[in-house]
Amino acid sequence: MVIKVFLASSSGSTAIKKKQQDVVGFLEALKIDYAQLDIASNEDNRQWMRENVPGEKKPTSGIPLPPQIFNEEMYCGDYDTFFEAKEDNTVYEFLGLTPPPGSKEAQQAENSQKLHNGSGTEEHLGDDTTRRAAEEEEQEEGEEDKVEDNHLVSEAEDDLVSEEEEELRELEEEEEHASEED
Repeated sequence: MVIKVFLASSSGSTAIKKKQQDVVGFLEALKIDYAQLDIASNEDNRQWMRENVPGEKKPTSGIPLPPQIFNEEMYCGDYDTFFEAKEDNTVYEFLGLTPPPGSKEAQQAENSQKLHNGSGTEEHLGDDTTRRAAEEEEQEEGEEDKVEDNHLVSEAEDDLVSEEEEELRELEEEEEHASEED
């Protein structure tokens, strides 16, 4: 599966440029394979993007602005929905990808699955005393898991944030050098 990010290489809008850089930088930081498709220099890319953004997702002007993100032919969303997924730690879900083991999103899915599976077994316990004891034991195990998970997540998030910040700094420096040369 190829993630397609439709961009405009020669956009006059600083806001669009920053949004594009944010998407690309984040995908690179997560080491997600993607293809940049330029709509400014390739009419076919522009036409394909416009035709494949669902009607309810198009702005009132009718022309979707970059960045627009697809997983092959499946529309994922624009910058705003990408940003929400990033904030909610659901980028892999947003992109239609399986989160890698050890990622915060994979841990969230695993914890969600544990809670879902755990609730079904409690209903089959016999008396109230046994049920309460099992619930307390499960809660204690869950708290231990949270402490371990939070420690792992913190290290991973720190690495991701520092990589992302460094990439953004580099991009800003490149932009400054380019504008100084002009």
